[in-house]
Amino acid sequence: MVVATFLIVHLVPGDPVRAALGPSATPELVAATRAELGLDQPVLQQFTDYVAGLLRGDFGVSIRTQRPVGETIAQRFPSTLTLAVLAFVVTVIGALPIGVAAAISARSGRHGVVDGVVSSVLGVLIAIPSFLLAVGLIAVFSVSLGLLPVAGWGQPQHLVLPVVTLALGPMAYLARIVQVEMFTVLDSTYMTTARSKRLPARLVYRRHALPNIVTASLTVGGLILSGLTAATVLVEMVFAIPGLGEVTVAAVSGKDYPMIQGVVLVYALTVLGVNLVVDLILITVDPRSSIAEG
Repeated sequence: MVVATFLIVHLVPGDPVRAALGPSATPELVAATRAELGLDQPVLQQFTDYVAGLLRGDFGVSIRTQRPVGETIAQRFPSTLTLAVLAFVVTVIGALPIGVAAAISARSGRHGVVDGVVSSVLGVLIAIPSFLLAVGLIAVFSVSLGLLPVAGWGQPQHLVLPVVTLALGPMAYLARIVQVEMFTVLDSTYMTTARSKRLPARLVYRRHALPNIVTASLTVGGLILSGLTAATVLVEMVFAIPGLGEVTVAAVSGKDYPMIQGVVLVYALTVLGVNLVVDLILITVDPRSSIAEG
């Protein structure tokens, strides 16, 4: 990831120093700034210096703001992580009961219309882009009804619309996964055996069905949490949240090499960290998993 990010940002056309200093900067100032940042060195030397800095915990200095990249990320990342974690919690809390209820309803055949409506709504939510959903929620709950603030950060009410925007699509996707897994569980032999014992339906589903959909839900849930962390970029811009989204957009538009590399690396480490935690949880919850066997 370090190598790929470094090469990609250096292949982007344009001069980052000129973009940061503006068109009125003198050639002498541009040359001095480029030498100060080490951008006048060969690409291989720049990469070597960058990796050496990473090994010391130094992400470099932003070309645009002249501030340490690590300091900026440390200030902005907590907001992004808070938003992603809250959206993930809402996603799981909403997806599990919806997916289970949809599967039971469809399997029983008694609520075909309801099942069709639920499936259609979930499909629409999966297809709607997050930024378009954000605009729609703002139009309804902020502009028309005046119930929630359009933008801002720091108060609980500021979290509602961004979290709902991030959670609805993944919640619909995870609910479909849970529904499919529940279909498989309902058709299994052990479920037939449990029903033959005349156990109450609530007990059958809680003891025999739910534990067997945990593995797939956790696996997909880990991917969703990783994706939510990166998906906050557009949502943060729409709701003016001081997270990594604004920093990322400004860095890309300003060709701020160190900031782009630092942000991408943090996102990558977050994805790897979340996947590692999910794998460890799977080993604990489901000893039959291939991870535990390996």
